[in-house]
Amino acid sequence: MTENKMCEKKAQHNTQWQRMNFPNDIKKEKGNILYQCDICKKSFSYKCNFTTHKRIHTGEMPYDCDMCGKSFFQRSELTAHKHIHIGDKPHHCDICGKSFSTNRNLTYHKRIHTGEKPYHCDICGKSFSQSGNLTYHKHTHTGEKPYDCRICGKSFFRSSALTVHRRIHTGEKPYHCDICGKSYSVSSNLTYHMHTHTGEKPFDCNICGKSFFRSSELTVHKRIHTGGKPYDCDICGKSFSQLNPLTRHKRVHTGEKPYDCDICGKSFSRCSHLTRHRRIHTGEKPHDCDVCGKSFAEKSHLKRHISVHHDV
Repeated sequence: MTENKMCEKKAQHNTQWQRMNFPNDIKKEKGNILYQCDICKKSFSYKCNFTTHKRIHTGEMPYDCDMCGKSFFQRSELTAHKHIHIGDKPHHCDICGKSFSTNRNLTYHKRIHTGEKPYHCDICGKSFSQSGNLTYHKHTHTGEKPYDCRICGKSFFRSSALTVHRRIHTGEKPYHCDICGKSYSVSSNLTYHMHTHTGEKPFDCNICGKSFFRSSELTVHKRIHTGGKPYDCDICGKSFSQLNPLTRHKRVHTGEKPYDCDICGKSFSRCSHLTRHRRIHTGEKPHDCDVCGKSFAEKSHLKRHISVHHDV
């Protein structure tokens, strides 16, 4: 039974109870009871969808994995996550053979092969392979950033971006490599890292044949051939082939430094600069020379050191 069907069944029995317990959140529209979020004003037909939505604002994640402790907004997310631990990937791509833990992820993956982009922006006509990406894109037209960090006040287009951002403050890195033990704050970074162990580069450029770990890297690479720079600075007009460089560039104009050190309060325009700065306080030196074992705080310092060995 789908979540919406379950919600509908519950709604038939619980309407009177809902009216009594959520009087400020309920309104009527064309005879139907709707639940309206008092924070962002979004409305829902079913109480359980409304309850799940509110967790975006509160940060509540009531479903915990009993294997690794990771928490989730919805039970279905926890169920899908548990496949990671048991290694169960029952859904297979009949084109490349890659396997997935959920049918939804397989559907998304197949669109890489087919090029299908069924979700269209009714403002500019741009198309997307996933509905969530379309929702995110529409915020670029409206400028709306409905998800706010309670610690620093920074706002985001996506709730997932807020979740990842919070880990800057908490230092949480819930995704661990089971080969070398390295940890990451974002699951996609772990996936990318795993390719360094396997050497797999599944995304090939059909123009020059170069291969990449990530589909996003292939997309950016193709702009070398096409010359595409779709991201323009609305202040000085400079164009960029990627969104992240544009975001960093704009801070030159605004002076924004959104990444704050929680130890000394110093601010930085880039997260990577904050990461390097923190090592001054912690003494961490994560880059090791595999010749003599000496450690360094920055990769560039390790590279200079390695040249000493080569000169010898």
